[in-house]
Amino acid sequence: MNTQVRTYLMDQEQIKDIIPHREPFILVDAVEELDEKNIKAWKFVTGDEDFFRGHFPAKPVMPGVLIIEALAQAGAICVLQREEFRGKIAYFAGIDKARFKRVVVPGDELRLEAELTRLRGSIGFATAKAYVGEQLAASAEIMFAVEK
Repeated sequence: MNTQVRTYLMDQEQIKDIIPHREPFILVDAVEELDEKNIKAWKFVTGDEDFFRGHFPAKPVMPGVLIIEALAQAGAICVLQREEFRGKIAYFAGIDKARFKRVVVPGDELRLEAELTRLRGSIGFATAKAYVGEQLAASAEIMFAVEK
């Protein structure tokens, strides 16, 4: 694990004020940077997560779909912190060009970065990347719809 000291804008309790996810499905632990179009957030992979019991017991690996979900949750924080969307839910509406480049294992610090590229009404698009250190773990283009 990286021992670098970071300052966070939000911890998980503050994140829960923005997105509706709760244990065991909240996959963002902290937000480091946030503006109207960009977010840098973190998932600290401890090994205590329930999904490791079955994926895979002898060699625990974070499922790729949960890495994408963590990216989507980071993107949702970016969108739902906007005044016009506060208190709403952002639904996953699509995913394109998902690629997995590195496994994520207990002890990894997963850096989640998303950039909103287009927002038209309640429909939006973002590019998202997850890193462990400087290594790209996953990337995708995600689409979401905010409830009306």
